[in-house]
Amino acid sequence: MQTRPFGQTGQTTTAIGFGAWAIGGTWGEVTHDDAKATLHAALDAGMTFIDTADVYGDGRSEHIIAEVLAERDGPRPFVATKAGRRLNPHVAAGYTGANIEAFIDRSLQNLRVECLDLVQLHCPPTAVYGDDALFADLAAIRQKGKIAHFGVSVETVDEAMMAIRQPGVVSVQIIYNLFRQKPAEAFFAAAKAQRVAVIARVPLASGLLTGKMTAASQFAADDHRSFNREGAAFDKGETFSGVPFDVALEAVEALRPLVPQGASMAAFALRWILMEDAVTVVIPGAKTPEQSRANAAAGSLPPLGPDTMQAAREVYARIIAPHVHHLW
Repeated sequence: MQTRPFGQTGQTTTAIGFGAWAIGGTWGEVTHDDAKATLHAALDAGMTFIDTADVYGDGRSEHIIAEVLAERDGPRPFVATKAGRRLNPHVAAGYTGANIEAFIDRSLQNLRVECLDLVQLHCPPTAVYGDDALFADLAAIRQKGKIAHFGVSVETVDEAMMAIRQPGVVSVQIIYNLFRQKPAEAFFAAAKAQRVAVIARVPLASGLLTGKMTAASQFAADDHRSFNREGAAFDKGETFSGVPFDVALEAVEALRPLVPQGASMAAFALRWILMEDAVTVVIPGAKTPEQSRANAAAGSLPPLGPDTMQAAREVYARIIAPHVHHLW
């Protein structure tokens, strides 16, 4: 599988990693055994990067990762987690070194390690990215040996640009996909210049870019695609990339002719992201071993041609951009 250097860390990761939100919760039911089998399949397929968070299933995702890794031999994958969303209320004032260190301590226990590979601030309020004292505290926690590296997960391009100005930030996680193309305008060039790793999340727009959804698609009550379309629980951009469902279905049909013969739309969507060399790793989720294997295989698709790339940008500009470009 294709690998890419992870910013300034000296680490190298596969260009396609495993997003562990779905095995934690809020994506409909995934049994414990199915969650473990899904992660095992991803690692068997060669993935060396796992992204999780302490709030995914209130620690369930982290616990499952620890169980799976304890069952495996060989090199350990790079495991990134996130901290901050356990704050209640979730406000900028809660982002103190003491609070984040407490969350880190919990993740250390959940993941059964003495040092976290990477901890990311989990989409905090915008003001946090300018909090120099907090980033100094993260550096101090790193000096204690509890974390090897720290980064951020952001909602907007403006937040990403703020974050990479902070010393010590090695990575930015941001939504980037066929429905959210704004990061390519200026942020990617800035990240490359700073040698900051870019983690592309929500790559399949919550499943829309699999091409399998229809106007009649239904979702379980505990699935964020049912309860968060308008941002009731968290930023609505995390659900279907913030695109109205009917608009997104129209765009999917416009993109369908661009899919290479013999490839799935999901594989095409992942390969499209990887055409951007500023992206270090893309982290599709999975709920079954079959989905894990299909995600891994997408990295072996041949590069997409310039005409295809331009046609995808035109679909975005015509159908999607009016709904999302100005918001994130």
